[in-house]
Amino acid sequence: MRLVTYRASIVDAARLGVVQGDEIVDVQRLAATRGEVLPASMLELIDLGPSGLKALQRLVAACEGVWPAGAAVPAVNVQLLAPIPRPRKNIFGIGLNYVEHVAESSRTLDTAKELPKQPVIFSKPPTTVIGPGEPIQHNAKLTQQLDWEVELAAIIGRRASRVSKESALQYVFGYSVMIDVSARDNRRAGQWIYSKGMDSYGPFGPCIVTADEIPDPQCLDLWLTVNGVEKQRSNTRHMLFKVDHLVADISAGITLEPGDIIATGTPEGVGAGRNPQEWLEPGDVVVAAVEKIGEIRHPVVAA
Repeated sequence: MRLVTYRASIVDAARLGVVQGDEIVDVQRLAATRGEVLPASMLELIDLGPSGLKALQRLVAACEGVWPAGAAVPAVNVQLLAPIPRPRKNIFGIGLNYVEHVAESSRTLDTAKELPKQPVIFSKPPTTVIGPGEPIQHNAKLTQQLDWEVELAAIIGRRASRVSKESALQYVFGYSVMIDVSARDNRRAGQWIYSKGMDSYGPFGPCIVTADEIPDPQCLDLWLTVNGVEKQRSNTRHMLFKVDHLVADISAGITLEPGDIIATGTPEGVGAGRNPQEWLEPGDVVVAAVEKIGEIRHPVVAA
């Protein structure tokens, strides 16, 4: 299923929906028409575990596209928000997770030439998250080197502590698209969180595709354009550390909880790796996409 968080008008609260063709079916309202109870938010649905998702799948199948009155709205009439508008915890970011990106980073960002032997982990605060169409803020007082990174995001579905690589994908609820926006000139003594953690530096969406629809997350094309010009294109099979490895590695020492997000790293083609280097400026439009999930589009604005 393709799950979204949406708002029908600027005065309405955020709602949980299922994309069905050109309509969005409201999860809570659909359940109510059948005398059942399901939540109105993505995190609450994830918290229910597999039973909640199965109940929703059963309800959607039972209606067979004939939605009860008030349960569905045309997708063109709603505003999509980030699937999880405010994550409970910092997003886990993964650095240097594609071979070619390791090479380009070593040339321009003073990182090591050698491939990492373990995942390189950093974090992005919940306040970085913005939804589809929202602006990426360019604060010229803080950065002159605003950069882009398209990434596959994996969303955790149940508590994972010290899980094996073999079982790791069983803990993934679904997948989405994220842009790891980075102010390259704001790394501090080797630390990345300020560079990657400013407000609006986590574009996220347009939906979460549940893991049953993407049984192999290592076969997905991903790409990014700036002003219609392609800057990045690769496939998740080129990750150094696959999604199962990342879940196992992080959970070895940090308990992953429902709704946690792992941004799994970016391929080559970032602005810092180009000759000459390229940076985002106010007026630019960034579009990022992952196969089977969708795309997100964001203007860059002066802040």
